[in-house]
Amino acid sequence: MKLDITKASQFLAAGAVEAFEPKVKAAQEALENGTCAGNDFLGWMHLPSSITPEFIAELNATAKVLQENCDAVVVAGIGGSYLGARMVIDALSNVFGWLKPSNMPRILFAGNNISEDYLTELIDYLKDVKFGVINISKSGTTTETALTFRLLKKMCEEQRGKEEAKKVIVAVTDAKKGAARTCADKEGYKSFIIPDNVGGRFSVLTPVGLLPIAVAGYDIAALVKGAQDMEAECGLDRPFAENPAAVYAACRNALYQDGKKIEILANYMPKLHNLGEWWKQLYGESEGKDGKGIFPAAVDLTTDLHSMGQWIQDGERTIFETVVSVENPNSTLLFPNDEENLDGLNFLAGKRVDEVNKMAELGTRLAHVDGGVPNMLVSIEKLDEYNIGQLIYFFEKACGISGLLLEVNPFNQPGVEAYKKNMFALLNKPGYEAESAAIQARLK
Repeated sequence: MKLDITKASQFLAAGAVEAFEPKVKAAQEALENGTCAGNDFLGWMHLPSSITPEFIAELNATAKVLQENCDAVVVAGIGGSYLGARMVIDALSNVFGWLKPSNMPRILFAGNNISEDYLTELIDYLKDVKFGVINISKSGTTTETALTFRLLKKMCEEQRGKEEAKKVIVAVTDAKKGAARTCADKEGYKSFIIPDNVGGRFSVLTPVGLLPIAVAGYDIAALVKGAQDMEAECGLDRPFAENPAAVYAACRNALYQDGKKIEILANYMPKLHNLGEWWKQLYGESEGKDGKGIFPAAVDLTTDLHSMGQWIQDGERTIFETVVSVENPNSTLLFPNDEENLDGLNFLAGKRVDEVNKMAELGTRLAHVDGGVPNMLVSIEKLDEYNIGQLIYFFEKACGISGLLLEVNPFNQPGVEAYKKNMFALLNKPGYEAESAAIQARLK
């Protein structure tokens, strides 16, 4: 993986990024020594290097049971409990989600919304499908996931019987406490632990992400290896200029101080759409607090050049852009010649489609820079498990550093609880009587 900040730093005063080096060093040391805010959630820091071959083998063995007994596996989880897995699976899968390898179960995602239509259509689909469930929840009481798991558990038991259902329902949850742990122990489900010191948005390299990715048929050992190598690459011993996470964190904060309040993550491959969704949660939930934070947005290009492209090119100059580029596609497709040439595109005949895409990428970056949009480039060799593993750890480490540069706690999410309190009060959940009365008074 490579990082190029040339077309971003040119918008800043000379040495502005380098001026962050002492603060970045202090943030790295605080993360390493556990002296920062949120230090009880730093388990992700050395998670890649702590994963053993034996643990990967255990995950793969459970994945094989699900593969052999299911035509579909539903991953029930919300936020960090599904976004990382979905990002990796979508990046490695056929671009059309309904096409899958014939020997692997289809991976479905639920428990991330409360839409009655969504759940009804899911249940209708599963009626004639042999399915299993991976229930991902530390507490087991998160409304969206708990509601979905209750429906799926009942349906799976009715479809297969309780004994057979035990083989195809897996819990990824707390080691000792919570409703999901109690249920797993009572029912005899195979279970994996979400480490106490790893928050949801940093959990893709725990069983939260690794198990669904393995069930989908992908090489989790290679994914972990990529993250391990990037962990070393972003270590405290690396000089500032050679540490991609340190430089990225410094550059985005220098731009933020210079009035750039919105970061747009752009990609030029449809398979990376959910990289943007995962990245938005990682940075939005980590940095958006205390009245601070760079707003994370994402676009799929060239598609969104015909919609959001206008705003990016000519809108308010409060934005900067980070482009994730894949150097080598996994396929080769040549642009055909057409005798009539009605579209005037014969000048492209014989060229790889990816060459056209790359020139669109470069031309867009130059146009955006000319339009006043600072531009960073993150490039990987190809879309495979190893390179995605590198991206995951790079963005995670940079996020931890960047949050500390903003002087916020990057590892909590106090604002997430506000909607839950109101929702429970409106639903008359026991214990929320005072909140319910207050809300009813507001609604009069």
